[in-house]
Amino acid sequence: MTDQTEPAQANEATTPPETLFACICDLNGVMRGKRLPVGEIDKIAGGGMRMPLSICGPDIWGEDVEGSALLFETGDADGTCEATGRGPLPLSWTNRPTSLIPMWMREESGAPFLGDPRRTLDEVVSRWKARGLTPVVATELEFYLIDPSGRVPQPPVSPVTGLRSSYDGALSLDDLEHFERFLDEIYDACALQGIPADSAISENGAGQFEVNMRHLPDPLRAADDAVLFKRLVRGIARKHGMAATFMAKPYGDRSGSGFHVHFSVVDEAGKNVFDDGGPDGSDMMRAAVAGLLATAQECALTFAPHENSFRRLLPGTHAPSSVAWGYENRTAAIRIPGGAAPGRRIEHRIAGADANPYLVLASILGGALMGIERDLTPAAPITGDAYSKDLPHLPLDWATAIKAFAEGDNIPAIYSRRLRRMLLDCKRQEQKQFNRHVSEFEFQTYLEVV
Repeated sequence: MTDQTEPAQANEATTPPETLFACICDLNGVMRGKRLPVGEIDKIAGGGMRMPLSICGPDIWGEDVEGSALLFETGDADGTCEATGRGPLPLSWTNRPTSLIPMWMREESGAPFLGDPRRTLDEVVSRWKARGLTPVVATELEFYLIDPSGRVPQPPVSPVTGLRSSYDGALSLDDLEHFERFLDEIYDACALQGIPADSAISENGAGQFEVNMRHLPDPLRAADDAVLFKRLVRGIARKHGMAATFMAKPYGDRSGSGFHVHFSVVDEAGKNVFDDGGPDGSDMMRAAVAGLLATAQECALTFAPHENSFRRLLPGTHAPSSVAWGYENRTAAIRIPGGAAPGRRIEHRIAGADANPYLVLASILGGALMGIERDLTPAAPITGDAYSKDLPHLPLDWATAIKAFAEGDNIPAIYSRRLRRMLLDCKRQEQKQFNRHVSEFEFQTYLEVV
């Protein structure tokens, strides 16, 4: 469908909201909550809103997880919803003036609920703060615009030419211009919500784009921005008669969509502790790299949490499939970008765009901190094509990633017992559902052949 010349009427950002969405982010990165009259804002702000703690951990279809301790051992107890301090945030794509209030969960006792993924990231960040260190984080999110009118996903129709995108237009200025109105509204909505959107590029796949965020000395806010950005993009795409997807691999024969994370670390004086004055980076940077390598396989479930995720991580698909690092090497899972020494940083390239930003940052920052705390030393950086080398590989399927997370020796240093159990129960239930379904391609392949 074309990008409409006159999009459906949306609320004006300056108009007071008539409706509120109060929501938390679950383990799958899905926002769940309530629609409330604007008169309830004081109740929300005062901690008077309650939801079941189990709402943090349903499966991808929103179904309760069978055998969940939160459902049966506690009687599906409620927790209290606490505003994160971000909001109300105007939604520029709704028909009526609407604002969103992000929340996170506490137990009835008032203790932080550690099954909430935002609480998990907060715990990791607190450990950095206790050492007098602050991670400075920037994210890059890729997504596809989709024409939703057909039976199968297909690239969108250019609003300029009326032709369907059919080529891979890496860094194409024409694609940026053809979808200019859509991208303009993305940036306007980001400005309204305080999301620090930076550059946008046309990516390798037809209808694929990437938007980068500016560096922030606040990992929680960076994760908030990524969660909010994904919802914002989907909402504005609908307004323009399209759909947007952050699936890791919506097309089997086109590039996948990644969620790359750049980070450095500053001390209390504001100095980048990864900077040694030269191109190699400091010993602390290399210790952080070693921690990321040591936890990459165990944490893969947080970087590739879905069945579809592993289509992106196949060898030779321009996404990392092995556990390795290198300087200015995009075939490696961990890349050290070049540039001026004061900006020395690590780029983590494993996660797909379908991953939960809170869990991605918890795994990255938790793994890096573990490397620093244990003064680990990484293997030598690789040069050349990582795909052609004999290297330890990331899990190449969902079941292996689930097992690695369940049995990982380093996982308890990053994740609470509560979250570990919730995530594993959720992913095992989802995998069981997928195992019950035979694809059309399988059926056609084997019907009268085997």
